[in-house]
Amino acid sequence: MAAYRRVLLKVSGEALRGDDGAPVSRDAAIGLAREIAVAADEGASVGVVIGGGNVIRGIAVGRTGADRVASDYMGMLATVLNGAALKEAFLSLGRDAVLYSALPCEAVAERYDPFNARERLDAGAIAIFTGGTGNPLLSTDTAAALRAVETGADILLKATKVDGVYDSDPMVNAGARRFDELTYLDCISKNLGVMDLTAVSVCREHGLAIMVFALGHPGNMAKAVRGESVGTIIKGGE
Repeated sequence: MAAYRRVLLKVSGEALRGDDGAPVSRDAAIGLAREIAVAADEGASVGVVIGGGNVIRGIAVGRTGADRVASDYMGMLATVLNGAALKEAFLSLGRDAVLYSALPCEAVAERYDPFNARERLDAGAIAIFTGGTGNPLLSTDTAAALRAVETGADILLKATKVDGVYDSDPMVNAGARRFDELTYLDCISKNLGVMDLTAVSVCREHGLAIMVFALGHPGNMAKAVRGESVGTIIKGGE
């Protein structure tokens, strides 16, 4: 498979959690930034959508009885915090990075504009997209699918704790079977939990492939950018 020209990485906010349990660790942010920078050195422009679950999960707050809309805004703001930490890590490594937010946070991040983002990506900057979609009731998975399509990404890279998609939780079931390739409809009909169904549907509609892989293995993202098979590919099947 040929190398990708532009990729969108969706990574959990948990990637920034410290070994001591701190929600945001600078060491973890720099480690993540290094992995992404190595992948960018393969020649691809890289966009990143980062979650906020290490700080607060809006959906979890909603389950406590709090208003769901207010809870989701809390979660979106958490992604801005994480994005700011990741941008600082990139800059400390001497890499050009721009932080966008779908929510107005002018003191911290530029307001998201897909045309500006494409220009910055073309110029070699790493673009970090935060604030979710800017609307409650939609996940950062959906934000990742939208940003990937809007910025012209060739593939959406979904970083997880495991090396692909399984028919059951491999952390619980040692006999879980890993898939090398799936279709969008497989994900939807089998409810595999790879990404939320809205995100998968957006990718399906626009023919955007998804690769689910383990970011915790050093060099995996660079391999993914080169087009190597390091996880499960989701595409086609119409």
